[in-house]
Amino acid sequence: MKIITHFLLGCASLLFAGSVMATPVDTYEFKSVENQERALALSDQLRCPQCQNQNLVDSNSPVAKDLRLEVYKMVDGGKSDDEIINFMTSRYGNFVLYKPKLDSETYILWLGPFGLLILGLFIGFIFVRKQRIQESESTTLSTEQQAELDALLNNDKTTK
Repeated sequence: MKIITHFLLGCASLLFAGSVMATPVDTYEFKSVENQERALALSDQLRCPQCQNQNLVDSNSPVAKDLRLEVYKMVDGGKSDDEIINFMTSRYGNFVLYKPKLDSETYILWLGPFGLLILGLFIGFIFVRKQRIQESESTTLSTEQQAELDALLNNDKTTK
């Protein structure tokens, strides 16, 4: 009985281990609460260069920790949000932004889904049109077929 209890506890701990996430604890002292809120909002908008889909706040990587600290220092240093974002993008490229700016380098990113949607609608339109044309052609009888059908119908009427 004791073995079964230990086994069930072990299984339960393995099952719930994936749902537990550790968050980094930063002990940076901000000059004001507004600076803290602004720094956290900025860190939430910036992607960790090492982690593929985590922002700076959620990432536990050393790079994210360093970048968070850099953002915190820049905010407390009086830099504007645009200055901080420009600094990060000049250093890490547009990849560091969760919402990249619309410019010549990101047109495909912003307009690509619309282009694919239009292409899909166009292909769907062509497919439906082709199906309708084939259906109308298959239901139209040639003159020979119509004459044969009339003859068969007339024979059926005369036999009754």
